[in-house]
Amino acid sequence: MATADTEMAHRNYCVVFIIFALAIVQAVGYDTELYETKPCDSNACFDKLHGSLGDCSCNVDTIDYFNNVKIYPRIQSLVRKDYFRFYKVNLKKECPFWADDSRCAMRYCHIKTCSKESVPGYENGYENEEHIDESPATKYSKESQSNCDSDTDHDPDLGYLNMTISAASQHEIAKWKAHDDALENFCECDDKDVDAEYVDLLLNPERFTGYKGPSANRIWRSIYQENCFRPKANPYVSFPFVLTSDLSNMCLEKRVFYRAVSGMHTSINIHLCSKYLLSEKTAAFATSPEGEWGPNIEEFQNRFDPSQTFGEGPNWLKNLYFVYLLEMRALAKAGPYLEKEEYYTGNAVEDEETRDAISNMLGVIYSFPDHFNESSMFNGGSQAADLKVEFREHFRNISRIMDCVGCDKCKLWGKLQTQGLGTALKILFSNKWNSPESDLHLTKLPVRHKSHERLQRTEIVALFNAFARLSDSIRQLEYFRIMLRSHQDKRVQPFLQCAHGTI
Repeated sequence: MATADTEMAHRNYCVVFIIFALAIVQAVGYDTELYETKPCDSNACFDKLHGSLGDCSCNVDTIDYFNNVKIYPRIQSLVRKDYFRFYKVNLKKECPFWADDSRCAMRYCHIKTCSKESVPGYENGYENEEHIDESPATKYSKESQSNCDSDTDHDPDLGYLNMTISAASQHEIAKWKAHDDALENFCECDDKDVDAEYVDLLLNPERFTGYKGPSANRIWRSIYQENCFRPKANPYVSFPFVLTSDLSNMCLEKRVFYRAVSGMHTSINIHLCSKYLLSEKTAAFATSPEGEWGPNIEEFQNRFDPSQTFGEGPNWLKNLYFVYLLEMRALAKAGPYLEKEEYYTGNAVEDEETRDAISNMLGVIYSFPDHFNESSMFNGGSQAADLKVEFREHFRNISRIMDCVGCDKCKLWGKLQTQGLGTALKILFSNKWNSPESDLHLTKLPVRHKSHERLQRTEIVALFNAFARLSDSIRQLEYFRIMLRSHQDKRVQPFLQCAHGTI
């Protein structure tokens, strides 16, 4: 009897132990599923990428056609113009949040900067943001001015103007300006820094450089866990993203913030997958300075397949479309302002072509029927005003985090795309860009605002290049869809032939 009781107790102990072990395995496996599950060989990434996007009245299929047929060829041609290919940026700023010396050592991480003299139009006012025809202004030259001392009616003592400002006052005035800028700008602008340099974007394309690991992961983990709004604490340390099922517990403004950041992140990931370093050697086995670059299907699946991302991959792809609509809406709202810009580089023929291309593309954007509607956001008195301040400060922090990227080329494109999105948010949500006289259908910015609400040159360059990156990502998705379908067909075909007795 004692033996039977002992065996029963032992059996019960084993059952409890097995149940406990299974529970641990399931809990640990759920948190590490992102890294341990083998990606499937189907089009699972695209199965849910259709229909409504949510938080706007558009759908994926409409955007695919509109972008790939109408926008993509126009914007890609536009950003190759001299005005948009040179971007001024400070890549030497220290990370303000943590000490990090884990720099990317691969040669593909480095960029080629430009001398000021090589930038078209620089010598004639490029740096000063404005180009003005100087011919009528010769009367203001030093040679044209008379000497006041020779004027018998002029008393220097009576006309004395005290221009001195104490150091303390200058410091306070600088604080005032910083405060005023912070009220409207969503990004840190560093193009006026001493260390800022011009970069030719065509010579430094965005692509996978080999920058990865803890340093790269910390960038996005900090963005999502510390600067994105969250409905609740995320228990999965290895998965810092907000689950789509939790987004419904967030207000519209916080959802828009998360989806915009997620969409930008998705776009960057697609660029890395489509321009992946496949080999550092050419077909002749000789080392190539540039290496061999191309699409990497496996990398794409690792980043977006539902089995690798808690089922979130397709939702991240939808967020790409969402931020595309948001930035396109900003272009439409500021359209009349942008159509009046000079886009000066000193080459009169190309400058005219650039203005015509801008007008043509904006005309196409105006025709899109389902623009993002920002007017439904930040309505609700002081609480909404406080939320807008928090919204802006969170994004400014993200722009600062880009200075922590340990790869110069990654930092360049991260800062550019963040500034582009920040400029779009500035257009959409800064009060100075709203007007009761705006077009009722598109609520475009009236042209009269141009005189007192000028965008900086780097903001315009970043805005169009960031939108071009989103457009390219949506186009690349079509290529990946075709490649995955072809890849799947090649795997299925031998099985079908065997089943029909042909092998």
